[in-house]
Amino acid sequence: MTIKSLSVLLLLMIAATTSTFAQETDSVGTGNHAQDSSSYRGVKGPLLTIAFGKYPKYRKGVYRTNGGDLGLLSFAQVTNNGEHVRNIPRFTYFFNFGTNINKDFGRHFGIFTGLNIKNIGLITKPYDSVKLKQRVYTLGVPLGFKFGDLHRGTFFFFAGAECDLAFNYKEKVFIDGKKESKFNEWFSDRTPLLMPSVFAGMRFAPSFGLKVQYYPQNFFNKDFKTKDKSGNSVYPNQGLDAKLVFVTLSYSFNSHVYKVAHKKTNYVRFKNGNAKMEIEY
Repeated sequence: MTIKSLSVLLLLMIAATTSTFAQETDSVGTGNHAQDSSSYRGVKGPLLTIAFGKYPKYRKGVYRTNGGDLGLLSFAQVTNNGEHVRNIPRFTYFFNFGTNINKDFGRHFGIFTGLNIKNIGLITKPYDSVKLKQRVYTLGVPLGFKFGDLHRGTFFFFAGAECDLAFNYKEKVFIDGKKESKFNEWFSDRTPLLMPSVFAGMRFAPSFGLKVQYYPQNFFNKDFKTKDKSGNSVYPNQGLDAKLVFVTLSYSFNSHVYKVAHKKTNYVRFKNGNAKMEIEY
């Protein structure tokens, strides 16, 4: 006999004993009191009811999860007219958050989309005395799939593609370690408006995970045109090419739905008057 069978048998024995004890207790008494008690039981029905059943095999319908990136460490491969440009890994944890809309097709496979705000960029040193910090805030729409333990969220993989809309550009210039200038532009032409990317990662309890995201498109818009001090048209990004990749400690797919998920597949429910109890097995 399996452990599950023994557990169910034990529950039935407890239920039967409880029901018998309750009936014997209510039967004590004589005369009108016993008759009134019998009539009361006839109106209210059985003292104890037992129901067996199974939980749904997977989460039905569409559900939402919150998420974001606790720390985003980005790297860049930068060249200027084919020559390597020295750059520094960039770390940020500010304003990286979003939400996902999920649809599961079983306990182990599902798809998702959503909205994410990210702070992405790079730090370069074109000369020993000059350091540039350039970043954009983006609004991204991912489309991906996930597989693993989607019911309780203990561990699963996810992957997909995302398209980001760059809505704010910021640049800082440092000379010999001192900040010389900074500015930001809304919907700047210095970078592409749309930035596609691909990503892959894993999620493990409690609510954290790792993600790698790669942007194959050039971070800079080579067609960007501005004026120099003499009023002549110049193309400062003409020879620049930068590809970004970042690694992040994420808390994507953070939701209470995983915390309240049932650990077992079967249940037995007891009801005695207003008292209720449910046991998973």
